[in-house]
Amino acid sequence: MNNCELCQQQGDVIVQTDAWRVVLVNDAHYPGFCRVIWRAHIQEMTDLTATNRALLMDVVWQVEAAIREVMQPRKINVASLGNAVPHLHWHVIPRYTDDMHFPNPIWGQVERSTNAHSQQRHGLIPALKAAICARLADPILRKS
Repeated sequence: MNNCELCQQQGDVIVQTDAWRVVLVNDAHYPGFCRVIWRAHIQEMTDLTATNRALLMDVVWQVEAAIREVMQPRKINVASLGNAVPHLHWHVIPRYTDDMHFPNPIWGQVERSTNAHSQQRHGLIPALKAAICARLADPILRKS
């Protein structure tokens, strides 16, 4: 679909296969925020075969594990909404007690205006990218 922003090659692609890609979201307030995007333009998990559903979720969990390992957040938010962009994707978002919205969703009410540790966390991005690539190097996860 030409007008689908997730069909376009947007963002900092960390790793991709013919079936999926992992993108680092450029969000100054949420370093380490990733999207796992199914490359074919479909809307719902049930549009995938059972095998591909399992594959996609394995990728999501590997991204979550890499974020936990490198970024050491207080919590991880994993969400698949797709109301604004009806293309199957998952948000994997590291959360900290000092982030702008905590404990609300990042799309919710702002609780504080600054994040004192954001710059320090941005410095972890190269290590996060390496950890995600290492976790997704398994040939089983690269099948489409």
